[in-house]
Amino acid sequence: MEISGHTQMLCLIGSPVGHSGSPAMYNYSFDRLGLDYAYLAFDIKEEETAEAIRALRLLNVRGFNVTMPCKTAAVAYCDSLSKAAELIGAVNTVVNEGGKLIGHNTDGLGWVRNCREHGFEIRDKKMTIVGSGGAATAIEITAALEGLKEMSIFAMKDSFFANAQATVEKIRANIPDCTVNLYDLSDREVFYREIADSDIFTNATRVGMKPMDDQSVIDDLAAFRKDLVVSDVVYNPRETKLLSEAAAAGCKTISGIGMLLWQGVEAFHLYTGKEMPVAEVTERYFSEQ
Repeated sequence: MEISGHTQMLCLIGSPVGHSGSPAMYNYSFDRLGLDYAYLAFDIKEEETAEAIRALRLLNVRGFNVTMPCKTAAVAYCDSLSKAAELIGAVNTVVNEGGKLIGHNTDGLGWVRNCREHGFEIRDKKMTIVGSGGAATAIEITAALEGLKEMSIFAMKDSFFANAQATVEKIRANIPDCTVNLYDLSDREVFYREIADSDIFTNATRVGMKPMDDQSVIDDLAAFRKDLVVSDVVYNPRETKLLSEAAAAGCKTISGIGMLLWQGVEAFHLYTGKEMPVAEVTERYFSEQ
């Protein structure tokens, strides 16, 4: 890849970003497709979000990805938002369209595409999901927009419970075709009742992530049945305790690593109008070592 006077810049902002695989993944894809772009990463604290976006606007960058802790703060500095980003209240992808910054959130689309690539279509299905944080909100909003028929959200009654309440209100007000209810995760009888009536169960919490890799949000293995699809947003480890136990019971399982890949694929298409060379990127950056 050669940098020229016509090379367009893309980047990642957030903190920390030193560990991010995005620069390697994007620059490899640009090189493979012969696209004149370059992708960098900049460590930007939440309080620096406004200044950073003003600078990127001035530099007329093609676009930028946004990671924590800047996803919510970045919303205020976009000129317009996609429907998903507006309802989620956070952006992870911003595209410069003729000087206008358009904010998107591809996290939920990454989850939907990950399900599809595993042979599961969410349209007209019922999901039980655990979580009230950023990943959970993105999945819940996007799933409703993409045609999910019914959703049962479970969350701990902690400081994040209000987030789940707000998500339910947004879905009911803006996506009435999706029936949504919120429950206290501590009510295990209701929890297992809803799972029994669902097509897919999703863990959208950090439970199962290292160093909590010996834990699972499901503690009754009788909840797993062969026609239940089980997905996880956790990707370290690739196979969480939840997914391992679900697979042993005969469930189709969907790892969080695919969500990470496909949200990037969606962003790549927004930036370039091209399809990322997914097979090569998967083998190079997402295969098990």
